[in-house]
Amino acid sequence: MTKPLLKKKGKKPYSHLSPFTKMIDPLTEDEELMAGTAQGDEYSFELLVKRHQSRMLNLIYRFIGNRTQARDLAQEVFIRVWQAAPRYKPQAKFTTWIYRLAANLCLNELKSCGRKKLFFSESPAVPGRTPTEERNVSPSAEDILLAEERSRQISHALQSLPENQRIALILKKYDNLSYHEIAKVMECSVSAVESLLVRAKKNLQEKLIFHEK
Repeated sequence: MTKPLLKKKGKKPYSHLSPFTKMIDPLTEDEELMAGTAQGDEYSFELLVKRHQSRMLNLIYRFIGNRTQARDLAQEVFIRVWQAAPRYKPQAKFTTWIYRLAANLCLNELKSCGRKKLFFSESPAVPGRTPTEERNVSPSAEDILLAEERSRQISHALQSLPENQRIALILKKYDNLSYHEIAKVMECSVSAVESLLVRAKKNLQEKLIFHEK
């Protein structure tokens, strides 16, 4: 089970509970939960965190390749969700909005650090698996070595891609977003997304072939 990203330490700005909190259906739409969050309803906010924290953590982890940094940035995503709630207008799906928030946060982190790449993971994940999924795998010692080497290659190749190619590829391959959804997240055209993915896959394949030689 994924541990909550946000822990209470003393009084929080979202500590006020709406009198209707216990009436909220866990299946309530994200946009309605954001409306509750805007009114200071802690339960609405906690539902949003529980519902989306894993995908945000995994998205950021795959982008930067470092678990500690990914966790910090994922927590920052939800801090910004809380802060933005009063101004939030559901002109797009909440998932599109939060993906865009996380992607922009990753890109801003790169710029603020003055680097083209962030950290590589010291203990790479099994290719295609999330940090949480790794803990449930019990491969042989030989499989572990082979998987770690392959994962290291994929991690380095993925993180060496230009930022927009990297984001587009992660959203498509790991989060299974459609071209249209990716275009909304990245605020570009569908044709631009298609072009980014073609180049990303080509570059990734070339880099992996190079590593195998």
